[in-house]
Amino acid sequence: MSQLNAGENFVDRNDELEFLNRHYNSENPEFVIIYGRRRVGKTTLIFRFLQDNPGFYFMASEEGRESNIRDFASVAGDYLNDPDFKRINYPGWESLFKSLLNHRNFYNSSGRKVVIIIDEFSYLISKDSGVPSTFQKIWDLLLKNENVMLIVSGSSVSTMETEVLGYKSPLYGRRTGQWQVEPLFYPYIREFLPYSEEELVMVWSVVGGVPAYLQLFNSKAEFFDNVLQQMINKGSYLYLEAEILLRYEFREAGNYISILRALSSGYTTLSSICQATGLDKSMVSKYLSVLTNLHIILDEAPVTAHAGFRKRHYRILDPYLNFWFAVIYPHRMEIETKKGSEVLMSVKNQMSSYFGKMFENLCMDLVRCGFFFDDFSFSRLGRWWFKENEIDIAGLDEKSDTLLLCECKWMSLSERQARGILKALKEKSSHVKWRNDKRTEVYGLIAKEISGKKKLRGEGYSVFDLEDLREESERFLKERGFSGKRV
Repeated sequence: MSQLNAGENFVDRNDELEFLNRHYNSENPEFVIIYGRRRVGKTTLIFRFLQDNPGFYFMASEEGRESNIRDFASVAGDYLNDPDFKRINYPGWESLFKSLLNHRNFYNSSGRKVVIIIDEFSYLISKDSGVPSTFQKIWDLLLKNENVMLIVSGSSVSTMETEVLGYKSPLYGRRTGQWQVEPLFYPYIREFLPYSEEELVMVWSVVGGVPAYLQLFNSKAEFFDNVLQQMINKGSYLYLEAEILLRYEFREAGNYISILRALSSGYTTLSSICQATGLDKSMVSKYLSVLTNLHIILDEAPVTAHAGFRKRHYRILDPYLNFWFAVIYPHRMEIETKKGSEVLMSVKNQMSSYFGKMFENLCMDLVRCGFFFDDFSFSRLGRWWFKENEIDIAGLDEKSDTLLLCECKWMSLSERQARGILKALKEKSSHVKWRNDKRTEVYGLIAKEISGKKKLRGEGYSVFDLEDLREESERFLKERGFSGKRV
């Protein structure tokens, strides 16, 4: 499945491991921050890194300061091979770290850099706001002069970015590196499931690239059977995961849920969101800003708009949250009464429009990462709209004065249909105001299947379908040492 044993489900993360190893192999003490949303694979990554290096791992809990100090001493004692170390009652974190560093077994016989990992560091902060100041002192007075690599990790992105990485944090300026772990890029989904390309796009549309979610899907079951069992089923992990995720991240989770529900229902402007939620405009603006900073939603303007453009649109970026608010949240009552099968049947026929919307999002990601139109160097990439006219993907290549205009269609197209879409795209291009006197226009189309691709390409159109996506995904994975074939 990958370079590791298939059973370990460790897919990709080569860049992350290279980052960690680079810091480990430096001649200096290192203080590294790892953060990212729940279930994205941070702990698996850290464990994989620790396999090859001396050190120990501690996961903080929400039980409070004394309990966490006691549990940290316990795992440290195991690393030191000293049962007495864990029996000592340490009055605080500083005394614990002093004892740890002074222990005769701390560096063992190898003398190599020792890795100290504190996972879910945000739990410590939630129970004690003084933790950042405490660890500032620990780093400044103890660790920065030792041959150590301190890694702190957290799943509350807002807490980590504010209380650990933020300018006002006591820890600001202490870190030697940081990495936000993101969901897996689309091609890696085929390393989990033996599906057709169409089904893989559908999988991405409901759970994205979150490894823990992908592992829940039964590779021997059909797509919609997995959706029923793992998502639209009382007691299943993904049935309540979105609400847990939001309540974990936000204190006022109810208001955030109201805003995300409004976005899912098609209210995409500030005024319409206020109307749908009944919340004050200034309050909604603040919440939208927070959601944007956490990359849960996208705050977008037409790609050609000036910096001060005010009629902005908002949309949910995360595929799992998109699906949860579109399908699960509105049908919670039926799901609670174990009518998941009926819910699935009722929404199944309407899912085409949902997959169409998500396909646009996926195509944007693929274009941004150079899967399609890789000969362009886009200075700006995004959607475009003006009055009743909309274009799914518009890219500006300012070096070559090239304008890319592309539509995304979740359907199989005959050559005639494809030509009709491309013709309409040409007509809309006259409304796009950007270097009209000297630009070169490139017209693109991405769909499930496009008949007559070769002929259309011969006429200068850039057209792609799922067959091209499959071939490009396999090539991408092979270049990174994977099989490139579905499991």
